[in-house]
Amino acid sequence: MIALDTLTALLVSLVARSWRFEVVGEHHVATVRRSGVPVLFAVWHGQLLAPLWHRRREAITLLVSAHRDGMRLAHAAQRWGYHTVFGSTTRRGAGGLRRLVRTLKAGRDGAITPDGPRGPARVAKDGILAAARHADAALVPVAASASGGWQTRSWDGFLIPHPFARVRVVYGRPLTVGDIAPEQAKASLEAELATVERLARC
Repeated sequence: MIALDTLTALLVSLVARSWRFEVVGEHHVATVRRSGVPVLFAVWHGQLLAPLWHRRREAITLLVSAHRDGMRLAHAAQRWGYHTVFGSTTRRGAGGLRRLVRTLKAGRDGAITPDGPRGPARVAKDGILAAARHADAALVPVAASASGGWQTRSWDGFLIPHPFARVRVVYGRPLTVGDIAPEQAKASLEAELATVERLARC
C-alpha cells in the first residue's frame, strides 16, 4: 500500500508540474499573514488538489481524515511539504481539530475541507468554524477549476486537472468568526465559497 501511495503521489506530481496556473486573490493571503493572524484555508473537498499543489512547501498543516482515502492524501501532502493531523470537521474528529487549533495558535497556517471527509458536498460542518474561533484565525475561502480534467464519481466529484491544463485558483475575502453566531458564520463561509467558486470557473 505504501509503495502504491508513493507511486500515485509521484504520478500526480508529474502531471501537476505541467499545469498552467492563474491565481486570483493572493493579496488576501498576504494581507492576513502581514497582520500576524494565522490563516485557515477553506476549500471544498472536490477542489482540493490544485490548491494543495499551489501552496506546497509552505509547511501548512492539513486536517486529514483517518480513513483510507485520507491516508493516501496525507502521504501525498507530506511529500509536498505539508504537516498533517488526523481527524475531521465532525465531532468525532475533535482530537484532530484540537491539534490543528494548537498549530494555529503557534502562528502556523492550516487548511480544512469543510465538507469532508464524507460530505454532503458543499455543506460546511461546524468544526472549521470552531477551529477558527478558538485559534482567532482568519478563514480564507479557496476554489479551483481547470480548463480540462477528470472528475471522480465519488460524493465530492474530486477534480484532477488534465496534463497541461489551465488551472485557476481563487482566494477570497478573509472571514473572522469571532463572536458571530454559528449559523450566521456557516452561512457566510458557504456564501464566500460559492463566490470564489464562480470566479474560479475557467
